[in-house]
Amino acid sequence: MQPANPLPASIAGIRIVDSKIAKAATELSRSASPPYLFNHAMRTFLFGSLMGKATGKRFDEETLYLACILHDLGLTDQFAGDLPFEIQGAETAKKFLSQQGYPEDRTETVWDGIAMHCLAIGEYKRPEIALVGQGAGADVLGPDPAQVKKSETAAILEAFPRLKFKDAFVKTCANVIDHHPHSAGRTFMRDIGERYAAGFHPRNFCDLMAKAPFDE
Repeated sequence: MQPANPLPASIAGIRIVDSKIAKAATELSRSASPPYLFNHAMRTFLFGSLMGKATGKRFDEETLYLACILHDLGLTDQFAGDLPFEIQGAETAKKFLSQQGYPEDRTETVWDGIAMHCLAIGEYKRPEIALVGQGAGADVLGPDPAQVKKSETAAILEAFPRLKFKDAFVKTCANVIDHHPHSAGRTFMRDIGERYAAGFHPRNFCDLMAKAPFDE
């Protein structure tokens, strides 16, 4: 097996974090993820960092990097499970970082960044949390041109090509939902499940409330 190509030192003016824990997290993400998903994780960090700088946010680069590079582990064959995929990934990242001796407070921030990255609530949290969702959203739906220059986007895509991301991502999500229906919480995963996962019948809060063991 050939060793993975080393990451560049910087892209679009953003330094790639190269601390010991960052390198370990990168290796975990690369080994567990198909190439298109790993590239998405890297682009999430780069877009998120650019958006943070453009809006004057101050953030810890290492903590943001860890949250971004690990944010989709819940979609991988190795780590997918029955929790909502974003929480499945957050728990996986927390276990990994704890085993590496990473500080508990920073680990909790990484957990929040991953668990909230597809929820609106993340937008209102500290930058290391908010920028995970913003970076991922920019990569999925397109970056705000007022925050990310075309030349910066071009540099990011050259370094980490999309590899037919749109189709591959939907297929991956649908496959995870097929095997773990509860992985689709009330996020984009439910939209994908309803359209692409045969036999997907999400639980409805109204049904759960009606079955509550209380006499009215």
